Amino acid sequence: MKTITLNISDLSLHQQTAKELIEFAQGEKVFLFDAPMGAGKTTFIKSLCHYLGVTDTMSSPTYSIVNEYDTNTKTKIYHFDLYRLKSSDELFEIGFEDYLSSDNYLFIEWPELAIPFLDSFLRIIINTENNNRYLRAEIIKNS
Repeated sequence: MKTITLNISDLSLHQQTAKELIEFAQGEKVFLFDAPMGAGKTTFIKSLCHYLGVTDTMSSPTYSIVNEYDTNTKTKIYHFDLYRLKSSDELFEIGFEDYLSSDNYLFIEWPELAIPFLDSFLRIIINTENNNRYLRAEIIKNS
C-alpha cells in the first residue's frame, strides 16, 4: 500500500503540502479526513481549496453539512462535515449519491457513514507528534 507523510505543522507549509497531496492522489477526488476535533482538518481543507483555485469564501460546514465552492476552472469542490449525522439515511437525504456521481472533489470530515458507499478514496489521517502535525495519506480501493 502506497502512503505519503507530510508535515503540516506550519501554515506556510500548507500550499506545498496541498500540491504534493493532489499529485499523490493520482486523480482520486474523494478525500476522507480522519482526525480528532481541533486537529486542523478544516484548516488544511481550506489550503487544499486555495491550491485548487477556489474563488469563494470558505467556512466550516458544521451546521450546513455541506458547502459548495466554485473554482477558477469549471471544477466544484464539496466540503462535508458529517459529524452531526446519525445514519446513512440522513446521508442520502442530503443527496450524497448525487455528489458522488458529480466527478468533483469531495472533502469529507467525520466520514464513517460515507465509507460503505465509496469505491475508492484518499484516506487522510492527521496526527500530532512532539508538537508537530503530520498528515498521512493512502489511496483505498474498496472494489
